[in-house]
Amino acid sequence: MDQLELLKSKWQQQEQTHPTLSYKDIYKMLLKKSSSIVKWIFMISIAEILFWIVISFLTPESNKDLIQNIGLKESLSIISIFHYVILAVFLVLFYLNYKKIKVTDTAKELMANILKTRKTVKYFVIYNVLGTILAFLYVNMYFYTKKTELYTLLTNGNKNYAAIPAESFTSIFFITQLVVGAVFIGLLVLVYRIIYGILLKRLKNNYDELERIEL
Repeated sequence: MDQLELLKSKWQQQEQTHPTLSYKDIYKMLLKKSSSIVKWIFMISIAEILFWIVISFLTPESNKDLIQNIGLKESLSIISIFHYVILAVFLVLFYLNYKKIKVTDTAKELMANILKTRKTVKYFVIYNVLGTILAFLYVNMYFYTKKTELYTLLTNGNKNYAAIPAESFTSIFFITQLVVGAVFIGLLVLVYRIIYGILLKRLKNNYDELERIEL
């Protein structure tokens, strides 16, 4: 039994040996726990953005050259700028949610802020997953329109691609892209479900406890 459960049990029993134990004691504990969870959400979102920035710098030069030579660099740069602007907006929202919860004065306000935080996280996850899918589709549709040029660029100095017959290249390349993309998006959803899912579940539990003490 954790500290919160112990406080709830004692408060509900209204034991006279603990006259100072009250509604406020449980509320303060829920406030502290909720604030800590939202702080973790904010910190994890920062770590995630830094992770993808680092990954972008580790992109092989051959991939960068392909993007440049096939004419995708400019459009992908614009997409990247837009993406990081949106992520910055989410970071600000996460921070504001944390600050609001930290100074919440009533249980009803805390419940409203918990709901707001849960919605923000859900929109963040939906944006990242949907954005990844759309970016993947855009790049591959562009590749498809330039498949002849793509084959030439990939087979130039690359023995693995050069071994693929020209008539089979399109099928092999795009099926491989589809499989890799599906696996990547599946892993992304799984990671989000584990990390943010656990935090959101804890917030939901806090919300439920607040509903009980408000009755």
